[in-house]
Amino acid sequence: MTDISLRDRYAGTLLGLACGDALGGPVEFLKRDVIAARFPAGVTEFIGGGWLDLDPGEVTDDTQQTLILAESLTAIGLDLDRFAAGLIAWFRSNPKDIGNTTRIALDALASGAAPLDAGAKALAARGERGAAANGAVMRCAPVALRFRREPHRLIRASLDSARVTHAEARASWGTVAVNQAIVHLLNGGATGDAPAAAVVGIPNDEVCEAVLDARGRQRNEVLAGGFVLETIGASFWSLLNASSARDAVEMAVALGDDADSTGAVTGALAGAAYGASALPVTWVGTVQFRDRLEAEATRLLDLSEIGPVAED
Repeated sequence: MTDISLRDRYAGTLLGLACGDALGGPVEFLKRDVIAARFPAGVTEFIGGGWLDLDPGEVTDDTQQTLILAESLTAIGLDLDRFAAGLIAWFRSNPKDIGNTTRIALDALASGAAPLDAGAKALAARGERGAAANGAVMRCAPVALRFRREPHRLIRASLDSARVTHAEARASWGTVAVNQAIVHLLNGGATGDAPAAAVVGIPNDEVCEAVLDARGRQRNEVLAGGFVLETIGASFWSLLNASSARDAVEMAVALGDDADSTGAVTGALAGAAYGASALPVTWVGTVQFRDRLEAEATRLLDLSEIGPVAED
């Protein structure tokens, strides 16, 4: 078996996320039986279209927010002011798609709320179930790349990055689970061991259950809506049941419903496991923001290699 370089895994994480987003975007909100009828061989290439009228390879808010978060990670750590400013600028640019919880939080942020208070306003407005959406999980992967060697800072930065828009406990701790799994895979860990690595130290039983139960589910038991526990469960299910990065992403997208976000989270996990070189060249060659994603992956790898810093 060919060794996969750390640089390839880093690039694979961000490119895999974007490719999963772009593959799933055109079939977002379609039911899996509808997707199967329209695409008997599966969605295997970028097709464009869908309710957002996407171009082939065009990404959605999942990748757009991922880049904003990536660019907010510095040698010092997560710059929350920079992250907030990036999100506000994006919010004001009239993006094609923005989640309901995120919209409420960013409206509060643009009106002067502190970064770590905005998500609480969305939680108050939508309630625990409404605010337990996947908007923080879908974008969280850059934190794993920056803090691969610093597990305590990874947890803190994951939670803080989530709280800007998603303060609900499951939505926040879900980012920790995904990022801990990505670190495990970046370090060459087996995909089958990713669930156990994901839940280390997580105090939220529902998040742990969503991750650990994914392995034993049948496909018809896997839900893939915008509820964060569904996204986590579907993404780990896709990773565990696939034998390649491509298989994992295609399986995730075929589940339907919130196909771009399930595709994005699965793509990040699979990209960390198999590397960018395992992604289809037709995907990588076409996906929007390829150069920026590759540049951020390289920059975050370099920052991670500086080494752990003393905890405050």
